[in-house]
Amino acid sequence: MAISNPHKEKRVEENKKDPNVINDLNGHGTDDLASEPGGADIAGMEGGSGEQERPSSAAQADELQALQEKYLRLAAEFENYKRLAQRDQREFFRFANESLLKELLPIADNLERALGCAKKRDGNDGLVQGVELTLKQFLETLSKFGVRPIASVGEVFDPTKHQAVARVESSDKPDHSIVEELQKGYLLHDRVLRAAMVTVATSQPGNSEPSGVERGERHGESARSSGETSDDSPN
Repeated sequence: MAISNPHKEKRVEENKKDPNVINDLNGHGTDDLASEPGGADIAGMEGGSGEQERPSSAAQADELQALQEKYLRLAAEFENYKRLAQRDQREFFRFANESLLKELLPIADNLERALGCAKKRDGNDGLVQGVELTLKQFLETLSKFGVRPIASVGEVFDPTKHQAVARVESSDKPDHSIVEELQKGYLLHDRVLRAAMVTVATSQPGNSEPSGVERGERHGESARSSGETSDDSPN
């Protein structure tokens, strides 16, 4: 059983009734908090919070700027990729039938040969007209897919479109001009589907400077001879 001290209880009651004692306690409470080691740090944190927020905001702005620049670069790269992919897709669709159309060209060659032979021998007019209509319809069908013939006779020799298989000396024809077409060439849109086999006129004898056709033929002969030599060489 606890024993109470009557003198101590009396002093506590007197202090509660005295307002000066309450004011002294309130004043000493705040001063003691500031005088404690942790109190100064708490006060400093409240004053320095605004200075810490400023560098944080600047870092966030720099990060946002870097992310925006990265986004713009990625968007530009994606646009370039999309444009290249669309171009490749268009090129694929334009030339997807190239091998098939090239295999159909000998049919047109045979129809032209049959038509030429029939005209030379004064063949049946109905048969000739039938072959002409068949050839015309066949060439029209090829043209729907972008196939068109290459102009040769009378044109200047173009190594990208013509293949020279013979040379003839001519005084009335310009040098390097095509005088005869042995096999017709064709274009698929803007690409050579098959080069035309032609005969090219050359200058008069005595011109020691080799022409472009001669240089091309010499290059082809040297390439073929080197290929034969490599084939004959022992392994």
